[in-house]
Amino acid sequence: MHNDVERCVRAVQSKDARFDGWFFTAVLTTRIYCRASCPVVPPKPENMRFYPTAAAAQQAGFRACKRCRPDASPGSPQWNERADVVARAMRLIADGVVDRDGVPGLSARLGYSTRQLERLLSAELGAGPLALARAQRAQSARILIETSSLSMSDVALAAGFSSIRAFNDTVRTVFALSPTELRKRAKRCAPSSGTLSLRLPFRAPLCPDNLFGHLAATAVPGVEEWRDGAYRRTMRLPHGHGIVALRPFPDHIACQLTLTDLRDLSNAISRCRWMLDLDADPTAVDTELAKDPGLEPLVAKAPGRRVPRTVDGAEFAVRAVLGQQVSTAAARTHAGRLVLAHGEPIQDPAGGLTHLFPTPEALASLDPESLALPRSRRATLTNLVSELAANEIDLGVGSDWERTRAQLAALPGFGPWTVETIAMRALGDPDAFIPHDLGVRVAAEGLGLPSTPAALTAHASAWRPWRAYAVQYLWATGDHPINLLPQ
Repeated sequence: MHNDVERCVRAVQSKDARFDGWFFTAVLTTRIYCRASCPVVPPKPENMRFYPTAAAAQQAGFRACKRCRPDASPGSPQWNERADVVARAMRLIADGVVDRDGVPGLSARLGYSTRQLERLLSAELGAGPLALARAQRAQSARILIETSSLSMSDVALAAGFSSIRAFNDTVRTVFALSPTELRKRAKRCAPSSGTLSLRLPFRAPLCPDNLFGHLAATAVPGVEEWRDGAYRRTMRLPHGHGIVALRPFPDHIACQLTLTDLRDLSNAISRCRWMLDLDADPTAVDTELAKDPGLEPLVAKAPGRRVPRTVDGAEFAVRAVLGQQVSTAAARTHAGRLVLAHGEPIQDPAGGLTHLFPTPEALASLDPESLALPRSRRATLTNLVSELAANEIDLGVGSDWERTRAQLAALPGFGPWTVETIAMRALGDPDAFIPHDLGVRVAAEGLGLPSTPAALTAHASAWRPWRAYAVQYLWATGDHPINLLPQ
């Protein structure tokens, strides 16, 4: 979008928050870059320059606006909508792959040479993978500086900087303030206990009912819970584990993170945003779906529905198999038993969480006879776990959606419902569609839409590429607990 100068100028002049994160506006006279909705008086159009990422604006010599904080705007929705290599790279960078494995590791995950990847990202985004990761580290550093009382050396280490000097230089370059000055400007600091409180922004509107209702209704005992108006869960992270509490508010999601290692901050935030689908563009989705007379009343009634995802693709795939042809309650029971037998125990002084969901490696050694499942489903589960433990199937944020679909479909016991459910909630494909789902078919029939899988699929071609969101609207017609925000 940043190449459409006229459209970008109109968005800036109208302070349209819908375009925050889509592009960044740099001002030649002040050498500052802003989000589209910056509250200051818009500059003259001839003094505006537009960049696709904060990293590109920083590389061009602009610093972040202290008023609108563009580095904290929602991410561009296109990185979660697209399946090409640039979008996959952006999802992996947000997940911390560059910080952990370097650019060679990122390139290897994508099947490209380092030079090819540098060229692709620079051509489209105006910055290479190192610059993009550096911009993310700067945002992590800012969060830690402003919300914790950690020493600056600990902040630098936790944010992923290789040295104090690199940390100081980056913070000064990006924010035009020293780390100490940033802290002085902050309203408060929390104890340095590893617990952080922050706000996760999103593009309005956001309908929290099905989003949090689904997560709460399907919560695995010991791993997830709804407590005091917040969805809480454990997370397995690269350097340790964490517990997150997420509470919806009209203009943000309140996020409280308790981490065993603060180096996981950026990764934890990225996974929470991914799980809640916070970088979606609800206006684009709802505008397209509302063109269908059957869906239009549903969209008008509760706009901004998101697709509830997961923080761990392998975990969700296991849960999808456990949920085949059984009720939500039965699926939770099966998963809870698996967690008690094979999950890693953790401490949760603030609630009732007890375990991390078991890894595929831990499940690879389980005795199938110990599972209270039909024999065919035991085989389906053990085959899946074996493939995941051997890293034969990639269910991460940077996976190739169609390749992963084909691999899953080749496993015994994996039909279209299971494959598309995983594609929707683990892979994050916005066009995943489950016409065989009973709830979808009943809703379609009630709305006067075709209800057989083949006919509904043909009708739903007009909903592309947002069929996963259409499913959320169809499910919302029922009285299942997944549609209700818990009290």
